[in-house]
Amino acid sequence: MPVLFSALRPPDDVVQAITEALGETDGLRWEPPERWHVTLAYYGQDDVGTRAAWLGARLAGRPAVDVRLEKAATVPGVLWLTVAGPELTPLARAAGADAEPRPYRAHLTLARFPREEPGRAARWTEKLAGFTSRRWRATEVALMTSEREPGGPRYRVARAFELDRA
Repeated sequence: MPVLFSALRPPDDVVQAITEALGETDGLRWEPPERWHVTLAYYGQDDVGTRAAWLGARLAGRPAVDVRLEKAATVPGVLWLTVAGPELTPLARAAGADAEPRPYRAHLTLARFPREEPGRAARWTEKLAGFTSRRWRATEVALMTSEREPGGPRYRVARAFELDRA
């Protein structure tokens, strides 16, 4: 069974804005732009059909949400962009984030670094301190699979769920 999670994927122009703000990347293990996403909920190993039916029922009638990426922040070993949007946490809870033991914190992972070297990300948090993407309307939640490969995980959209645009 594959590892599953639900996510919002940023539009191409937002990905481009992040790429331009970063410039030349070095010193950290950078996530490639094709893996950038905002996780709503993590499910672990699960059956795609079963989880898709469950998620579809939980998302039915949910409204599209406004999302914006902002300044960089870190937790041990991870550099990320913070995510703003007042409707995002209720959407994540509907997708199952409330089942996780830690509180939901919306973010987009940019890079990883050794936990014992927190200073390695300082240059990037400073560089991205003023970053703000345009606000976009997320109209789709993706149920994603994660498969381990030699170069890192490979994410694929297993199912997509439209959010109500009204």
